[in-house]
Amino acid sequence: MAEIPFSLDQLRILKAIADEGSFKRAADSLYVSQPAISLQIQNLEKQLTVPLFDRGGRKAQLTEAGNLLLAYGEKIITLCQETCRAIEDLQNLQGGTLIVGASQTTGTYLLPRMIGLFHQKYPYVSVQLQVHSTRRTSWAVANGQVDLAIIGGEVPSELQDVLEIIPYAEDELALIIPSNHPFAEQETIAKDDLYHLNYITLDSQSTIRKVIDQVLTRSGINTNDLKVEMELNSIEAIKNAVLSGLGASFVSITAIEKELKMGVLHRAPIEGVEIRRTLSVIVNSNRYRSKAAEAFIKEILPQFSTENYNQSLEKLSQENQVFLEKTEVEIAEDV
Repeated sequence: MAEIPFSLDQLRILKAIADEGSFKRAADSLYVSQPAISLQIQNLEKQLTVPLFDRGGRKAQLTEAGNLLLAYGEKIITLCQETCRAIEDLQNLQGGTLIVGASQTTGTYLLPRMIGLFHQKYPYVSVQLQVHSTRRTSWAVANGQVDLAIIGGEVPSELQDVLEIIPYAEDELALIIPSNHPFAEQETIAKDDLYHLNYITLDSQSTIRKVIDQVLTRSGINTNDLKVEMELNSIEAIKNAVLSGLGASFVSITAIEKELKMGVLHRAPIEGVEIRRTLSVIVNSNRYRSKAAEAFIKEILPQFSTENYNQSLEKLSQENQVFLEKTEVEIAEDV
């Protein structure tokens, strides 16, 4: 076999430049000098005898060969990271890394509590939390960049046969208003009262916004007639806007537990309307699952789940055991 004309470090540099869009930002992200980055790329292009970047523009633009190398390079880096996690597992959770993904609300309010419990039990395992959109998180799990994730949206159709999607818990989306609002004196508010409120919402393309609109529409409420005062891009910004008296909003009940206890926000039940969505755990059963991931699934997730989760959890663990046994057989046959 011919000598491989690139190193892992060169692949990492190539990926950093592609991610950051420039040699300088890539150098900063890797804590090395820009000349060192440039030299590595020059050597890589010389070794491969093809240009990897189009140097005519202001932004670092990959050539066709550069994009091809990047696509394979990302797979190689992911497989190397997976190998390291498997070896670290031999130390019986005395080290290693667990990478958990989440969509915005679960990543901000639910996962930190879970990770805190996990860290108390396994203090030597490093835990990384990546919070992105449901789509981006799903792809990260599919590609092996994330061990498992909890999401509130729908997995992209092209990944539904690739990922194991486990219904995990019910998340209630509650209407909140300032505690001094006149409606706060009522036990419930009527559907017609919704038309008299000003709303602060997430972007219309957000998963939560879509769920809310669908449920309200099914309940006979014309969402087009609801007055949206402003759109914000974070739940914390929305809560602060409601606290400031700028309007009302629908948010996950997990996001307002502290404010409800303090009495600074009021949860206003709506007659005949209950908005809920299903949170799901997603994993890729065709990839190696570390002992840290298994421990998180078996010991932490059940503490926050609904009752129907346990059977799915047992099935998930059985599938992982079958995957491990199959891998051991394949390795033995290769040897």
